[in-house]
Amino acid sequence: MHTTTTNTPLTTAGRIKSIVGGSLGNLVEWYDWYVYTAFSLYFSDAFFPGTDETVKLLNSAGLFAIGFLMRPVGGWLMGTFADKHGRKAALTWSVLLMSAGSLIIAITPDYNTIGIAAPILLLFARIIQGLSVGGEYGTSATYLSEMAAKKHRGFYSSFQYVTLIMGQLTALGVLVLLQRVFLTEEQLHAWGWRIPFVIGAILAVITMYLRRSLKEPAAFAGKENKVHKDSRGTIRALLQHPKAVLTVIGLTLGGTVAFYTFTTYMQKFLVNTSGFSKSTATLVSTFTLFIFMLAQPLYGYISDRIGRKPMLKTFGILGTLTTVPILMALSHTKSEWVAFALIMAALLVVSNYTSINAVVKAELFPAHIRALGVGFPYAIAVSIFGGSAEYIALSFKQAGHQEWFYWYVTVCILISLLIYATMVDTQKHSKIEEEV
Repeated sequence: MHTTTTNTPLTTAGRIKSIVGGSLGNLVEWYDWYVYTAFSLYFSDAFFPGTDETVKLLNSAGLFAIGFLMRPVGGWLMGTFADKHGRKAALTWSVLLMSAGSLIIAITPDYNTIGIAAPILLLFARIIQGLSVGGEYGTSATYLSEMAAKKHRGFYSSFQYVTLIMGQLTALGVLVLLQRVFLTEEQLHAWGWRIPFVIGAILAVITMYLRRSLKEPAAFAGKENKVHKDSRGTIRALLQHPKAVLTVIGLTLGGTVAFYTFTTYMQKFLVNTSGFSKSTATLVSTFTLFIFMLAQPLYGYISDRIGRKPMLKTFGILGTLTTVPILMALSHTKSEWVAFALIMAALLVVSNYTSINAVVKAELFPAHIRALGVGFPYAIAVSIFGGSAEYIALSFKQAGHQEWFYWYVTVCILISLLIYATMVDTQKHSKIEEEV
């Protein structure tokens, strides 16, 4: 794919245009990814026959986790591609893969029609999507961070999670519309769950063409990248920065477990543990995510003023102290307003991590391995800890020890807190700024 780079300084309007263009693609990518978990309450019957609702959700969550296991492969392949051939080309190919995965899920017949081939095709689709989203995170985080000026880098890069959450919110919004306006419960279970996957496939194709007009960041054509031309995007070059790699894994651990606990798993938690109806749980999740999304640029802006490290430490301390009490209270509440307030409190704590984690990782690595350095170790941490969070939670519940999961999340956050306390503040020691 042809890539155009330029060393012409970008105006503020030019930066905003590029960041919006990159972010829109990110939105579609994450919409396609989250549609799976948003609609798993409805399509689990089609792929996994049986009567035990928890077992069906476990099977769906298991495939969700397998999709996560492919993310390191995607982070490696797409990160290498982005460092060698440009951020723009990698972003375009990642969204094409996501479209293919969504289309496969949308058209796959159910278990009663083709038997074991149905869950196998579902697995194949999630593998493709895992490769796609694994490559998307590192490349888009690199792109947004490189396109932003120093004094606004935290603010602009926070839009990665704005669009990530917006993708999840759009998936839930489609679910709410289908639940409350267009389809009955029976129609959703029978065939309506296929609609959002068709929408995702179409949007991804449109986004692929939109991304072809993106500008390449100056860092990709900069002096540092030219000096290391032969080692761009190689694992060997990445391993010359072991401290940065381990820092990415460590700082991601607690954040990703907390994020997936209070976002994707919450819908099922409210239904399966608190006893809310599916539609009420979806509505609560939608409103909390909407406010969570709006909070990201504010937190990113604050990080540009006070630094990244104080924000991460705030998440680590508050997350360690409040996770168990919040989840215990959620498990017993019967009020949707109380549930909303508790989840919102948790997400405002998590925002200290989500709003800036992309820029922190990008600031740790030089340009010639930045996309690989951001995407690969991050994907390893997310696939092991984030992707398995829901499965671990449901496993503990089935074993009769659901509260063990609350402590598991807390310990993960505590481990990350140790990393936050000892790492440098990347706002003050940024590899991106050194290149400039």
